[in-house]
Amino acid sequence: ALREYERFYNRHRAHQALEQAAPLCTVPDPITDPMRITELSVRRRDRLGGVLHEYSHAA
Repeated sequence: ALREYERFYNRHRAHQALEQAAPLCTVPDPITDPMRITELSVRRRDRLGGVLHEYSHAA
């Protein structure tokens, strides 16, 4: 469980001090096109039995 939380914390969780980036990832380019924003699809993946939630853009 601790290893899974460490992966989540360092690779996915947004950190305010890093401009909403995870420590081991770069900040993604912002989406500024209104059409892309309205058609945005987000996927949720539960981790650690639903204690943690990972969100990502669906292709």
